[in-house]
Amino acid sequence: MTLLLSVQGLTRRFGPRPLFTDLTLELRAGERVGLIGPNGAGKSTLLRLLAGRDEPDAGSRMLRRGTRLGFVAQDDQFAPEQTVREVLLAALTEEQLEDHERETRTAITLTQVGFQEVNQRAETLSGGWRKRLALARELVRQPDLLLLDEPTNHLDLPGIVWLERLLRAAPFGYLVATHDRAFLRAVADEVIEINRVYPGGSFRAPGSYDDFADRREEFLAGQARQQESVANQVRRETEWLGRKAAARTRKAGFRIDEAARRRDELEELKYRNAEAGSAGIDFVATGRQTRKLLHASGIARTIGERTLFAGLHLTLTPGTTLGLLGPNGSGKSTLLRVLAGELPPDSGTVTHAEALRVVMFEQGRATLDPESTLRRALCPNGDTVNVRGRALHVAAWAKQFLFRPEQLDVLVGSLSGGEQARVRIAQLMTQPADLLLLDEPTNDLDIPALEALEESLADFPGALVLVSHDRALMDRLCTEVVGLDGRGGAALYGSVEQWLNAYERALNEERKPARTTEKSTRATNARPSTPKPRKLSYQEQQELERMESMILSAEETLAECHAAVERASTSGHVALAEACKALETAQHAVERLYARWQELEAKRASG
Repeated sequence: MTLLLSVQGLTRRFGPRPLFTDLTLELRAGERVGLIGPNGAGKSTLLRLLAGRDEPDAGSRMLRRGTRLGFVAQDDQFAPEQTVREVLLAALTEEQLEDHERETRTAITLTQVGFQEVNQRAETLSGGWRKRLALARELVRQPDLLLLDEPTNHLDLPGIVWLERLLRAAPFGYLVATHDRAFLRAVADEVIEINRVYPGGSFRAPGSYDDFADRREEFLAGQARQQESVANQVRRETEWLGRKAAARTRKAGFRIDEAARRRDELEELKYRNAEAGSAGIDFVATGRQTRKLLHASGIARTIGERTLFAGLHLTLTPGTTLGLLGPNGSGKSTLLRVLAGELPPDSGTVTHAEALRVVMFEQGRATLDPESTLRRALCPNGDTVNVRGRALHVAAWAKQFLFRPEQLDVLVGSLSGGEQARVRIAQLMTQPADLLLLDEPTNDLDIPALEALEESLADFPGALVLVSHDRALMDRLCTEVVGLDGRGGAALYGSVEQWLNAYERALNEERKPARTTEKSTRATNARPSTPKPRKLSYQEQQELERMESMILSAEETLAECHAAVERASTSGHVALAEACKALETAQHAVERLYARWQELEAKRASG
């Protein structure tokens, strides 16, 4: 495959130790690579260096001449007052295209990412639609290689599945940074981890995320054995030099130099292996044996004129893990607050067991005081935290959540999103609970922290209600799920996959009438307004007259290919790859027809 982008000897420093040193990375045409790493490891920094947005402290970057490089940053920024359509047109300003070609490419791309209202101002969009627009802005330029930094941020679960399918069907290669393990499994054919535990700061392995995880464990186990071996050598050399002081003058000096080199090597190995730890997350249950902790009967809640859910019945017992699913704005957070007793239902009842102890992780970590220090956030009174009946100094408690002693006096508001999430989890772990209500606890957590959270929740003996876009977490933990459609509908499902299939079927049924009307209108507009344009040849005139039926037929084929991709998403990688290839071919066919139609219409109009 053609080499498109490479960096050699890349070094970037923040503080006394570099994020990565002498990093070498190559990206080739068509490669689909996942980028992972703990919070603060430098993933965003690396992507900005690869994109040419920042300069490294050392090293070089090479982009193959003529390569179209796209970059979707974490923060979606658009010019003030620009509409959705204008954002894409502006992205094509430097392209050598005719005006009608820009318009056609813009229209096709906006349809591809799901926009219907193209004259809406970008600044008024929700977080999920801003992310789609940021993607569209890069897609319209038809990149050869796309760099994406946490592209699932702000997308709901159906939006994440949509993005998976878009990337798998894409004709370009990409490097995508993400903490979402299910997303990573779906879109990456090899994985790179940026982490200080590795020499040079990175580790790359072909295959799925699960293949990568196995190879990483093998490497880290080997590195731990190496540390033990070097430590033994240093101990022997130190003892020898101590007993044989005279030998320092009689023996060759290389023995002393070798001992010093080994000590330096040991210190480096200790540093790298110490960085391999994960947060010590462990929620505390009360040990309560009550069979029924919570019962909700026929509950409903509205916002203004809109019903979020109605007629919902739930019973939570110890060992139950209930997942709440639905698109953004469907009422998941509201339902959690109703179950917690923070909001009353508009109808129905919520009954708690006597003296029920409820602990709630709120979305956005709103209860954290940004002006408080980390020390006071972890330990409001004094310097000792009581956990499971055991007193811990605040520094030891902070270390369990991967905070360094020098961070204790840092303001919570200046911590990263992942660090704030760990602070809030630490606070909740000091509160014994019968019922945990967790609203997007995985936001901003890196994969090691996610896995630690998952293990703790799997061992929690009480009841758990979980809202999360992390399918890996939901699939493992949830004994059942409730799906909300945001219009009052709520139903129980056996799994996340079952709800996703039902949601997409309902969405497709709703869109059928709209698609039919749109196709008819578009085809009608494509008809020539004069019977005999002067500058079209006879063959071109015949082609233009057939264009309506050709476009309709091609769009029907495209719709069938979309449906085939949806069916193949659960049938294995081979079937999915074949379906995505057919989808790509159908998409190109539609684009060529519209481009040809625009060309014929322009020629006819000039007559």
